[in-house]
Parts: sequence; structure tokens; C-alpha cells
Amino acid sequence: MAEITYQPLRIFNTLTRNKDLFEPLAAPYVGMYVCGPTVYNNVHLGNIRTFLSFDILFRYLTHIGYKVRYVRNITDVGHLVGDGDEGEDKIGKMAKLQKLEPMEIVQRYTNDFHDVSATFNLLPPSIEPTATGHLIEQIEAVQALINKGLAYESNGSVYFDINKYQAAGNDYGKLSGRIIEDLLNETRELDGQAEKLNPLDFALWKKASPEHIMQWDSPWGMGFPGWHLECTCMSAKYLGKQFDIHGGGMDLKFPHHECEIAQGKALTDTEPVRYWMHTNMLTVNGQKMSKSLNNSFLPAELFSGDHELLEQAYSPMTVRFFMLQSQYRSTLDFSNDALKAAQKGYKRLANAIRNIKRMSFSEDTEAQADEKKIADIKKSIEGFYAAMNDDLNTAVAFANLFNMVKYVNMLNLGQLSTAALGEEVFNELKSKFISFFEDVLGLKEELTEGSAVLDGMLNLYREYKQTRNYEKVDEIRSYFKKQGLAIHDTKIRIDWAYEE
Repeated sequence: MAEITYQPLRIFNTLTRNKDLFEPLAAPYVGMYVCGPTVYNNVHLGNIRTFLSFDILFRYLTHIGYKVRYVRNITDVGHLVGDGDEGEDKIGKMAKLQKLEPMEIVQRYTNDFHDVSATFNLLPPSIEPTATGHLIEQIEAVQALINKGLAYESNGSVYFDINKYQAAGNDYGKLSGRIIEDLLNETRELDGQAEKLNPLDFALWKKASPEHIMQWDSPWGMGFPGWHLECTCMSAKYLGKQFDIHGGGMDLKFPHHECEIAQGKALTDTEPVRYWMHTNMLTVNGQKMSKSLNNSFLPAELFSGDHELLEQAYSPMTVRFFMLQSQYRSTLDFSNDALKAAQKGYKRLANAIRNIKRMSFSEDTEAQADEKKIADIKKSIEGFYAAMNDDLNTAVAFANLFNMVKYVNMLNLGQLSTAALGEEVFNELKSKFISFFEDVLGLKEELTEGSAVLDGMLNLYREYKQTRNYEKVDEIRSYFKKQGLAIHDTKIRIDWAYEE
């Protein structure tokens, strides 16, 4: 593993409620599991924020030398409306509404998820298993829990026995901070509760009613797996009975992740996950994002600007940059003002990345080393790592990156020579800036036109300017402006840039 030069990584562990030093089980290898989408509808921005946060973790762990196996599942069965043990399967319900096969729904919205993920430049996981692809493992796990006396069959369904689990010295509720007695007081009488020994017992396998279109045969009759079981089985299969990191949105802490811990511990007598990480929610103008308030929007609506709450369209990298300006455990509030500010910030970075990629060191024996600027550049690089090592504080990381932009701009305008930095520091500034922007933060340039077309138009601009054809000069300036670009006509050079 490449040497980690800067302070050790600390991540907030929901289980311990502390920023814990990250120590993988088998460095340099890291096992990471993230709960993926239930593919019954278009992916929404709350999902994207979660997956973007773990995309950053995946990228950063790789950047500092770890070899990460990133497993993110696709839920294509078992997730019921209301997230409980009763009701319709979300995918089955959508299939009935659209008069399609359930797997058509799964494929359609899996494709949508992949397309949106690619648009936001999310890296694909190492493995992307599906719940229906692991029914055998889930049935085997249910039988194993019955054999251990920690699950029981009732009327064709199988439930996890919370009382037996607690009696064995375990602590159901430790992740979310829930107390068993309080949970019992909160529990309402629901259909199917009579089948349970304890209202808190949760389904491992559910008997399917005749109208339930997604069902399979099992030792307990026709049915389908419980929502919580799939993640336990798939994470164990690909990462082992204990692995390093499990992530998801904070809404999954209870009951989903709490049940995962119980199942995993019951099956293997081992704490399944060492570091639990959870992302916070999205709000819009201070209100919780929800369809009922008509303040939720899909990524496509953001990109087109076609929503009554949006004043304009915003590009994918603008939205990615916006989301990363807030640390993943903070509430993130969408507003037009915040998105417009993010658009300017992103374009400033995009101009800097474009400029620094074209720069090279130029020797000048008469140049004096600018020790103050050299020290500040080194401080910014170290500050970026310190921020990322502090529970992925991307907000502070960006502050350090923008301090580096200051020196990139000075070099670009001829206000600072590369020789004044020295070859080693200049090369470090260039390589780190590019790596931070592209590899760690996952940003990239966005062009509506290809660079060859823009370069050709710029050559025409130069020709028209030389021949004093100012009408054509203005036309070309207008053309660039429509692309969100500006022509910078200076004594040093004529070039285009992203309009900030």
C-alpha cells in the first residue's frame, strides 16, 4: 500500500457515536457495503446525495492507497410500502400500476439509476448484487437462524426472535439508540402482528398472499424474503462475516440497519460491521424534501430547469459541487441562490483545472524563490488531506482547493513564475490539484461544444480582430456566451474560459 503521509483517517462511527480512527481489518484491503436503491421509481436527489458521499469515500480510500471492494446492492424484491413487514411490494405495486412484469420495472429503473449515476460521475461499485439473485443464500440464512433457535415459523412466515436474541446478551437498538421498552410502547397493532411472539420481531421470510406477484417456493411455502435479510446475506457473501464499512442514509438506521446487525450477529456470533456511516437528509428552502409538499425534483428536472421551484437549469457538475460543499453528515438545503453560487464556484475550479493542465515548468536561473507562496501552497495541500481525514470534510477541503486556485490563476496571468515556486513545488501543485479535482472529488469539465470547435471559433475571432471586422468579433463573443463561455482577450493571449 502507498504510504499515507498525512494524519490518519477518522470517520464518524454511528455505532460508537465518535470519530474513530479508521483501521481496516486487513489493510491495504477494505470491504465496504452501501445499501443501494429499491428500483421501483426514478432515483431521487436524496439517493444521489447518499451515493455521492460514498463515492467520495471510495475515491479517497483509493487515493490514499487502499484496495477497496465496494459492494452496493440493487433491491428488487422484499421492500414493502411503508418499510414494514406488511403491505405490497414496492416493485410489485408499480408493476400493477404500469401493467408490466416486475422485472421490467426493475430493469427500467436500474437503467435510470445507472444513467443518473454516470451523469453525476459516480464510480460504479466493485460488485452490484441483486436480492433476487441471492434467494438461495437468504433461504439458507433463514434456516440457519431457525436451527439456532433465533427465528420461528408462523403461518408460513418466519420471524426473527428479538427476545431470544436479547436473552443471549445482545443489544437490539444499540445503533439507533432505541430502547426496547420504548419501541414496544410505540408499536401499533398492525395486520400480521398476531403471528409474532413479540411485536418487534421482524420478518425474515413472508408468506405471499395469492395476489402478491413476486413469490418463490421455500421450505415454509410460497413467499418472499424480508427486506433486511438481503443486505446481511450479500454483504457476508462478498465481504465476509465481518467487514470494515457499512453505509447508507440516516433513514436506514432503524429498522433496516438495526436488523442487519441482529441478523449478522445471530448468524455468526460476530459483530458484522466495524464502522457504520450515515448521510444526512436534503431540505429545500429549509423544508424537508417530499412529494406531498411539491418541493422534490428529479435530477432531470434540475438539468433542464423544468420545475416551478427552479429559476434556471443547473449542470450535473454544478450539483455535484454543490452537494460536496456540505459535509455528508450535515443537512443540505437546496435553494436557487445556493445553486447559483455553486455554479460560479464550479466554473472557477473548471477554469483552473483547464489552465493548469496546459502549464509546464519553465527554468529561470534569475528567479528568486518565493518562500511565502511555496509555504502557503504546501499548507493548502496538507490542509486538503487534513480535511478529508477529518471524517471526509469536503467543505473544508474545498476551501484549501480554492486557495490553490489563487496560485494557478497567478501563474496563468503571468503574475507568478513557475521558477519562483521551484520545479518540485510547481509539479506538486499541478499533480495534486488535478488529482484532488478529478480523482478525489470526482469533478470534471463540462463542454457543450467540443474543444476543437471552440479552438476553431477562437482562430476566426483572431482573424476578424486583425482585419477589424468587429461585427463578426461580436458574433463570436455572443456565440461563446450562449455556451456559458467567455473570451479572455489579454496582452498575454486570447483564450476562452468558463463564464464565472
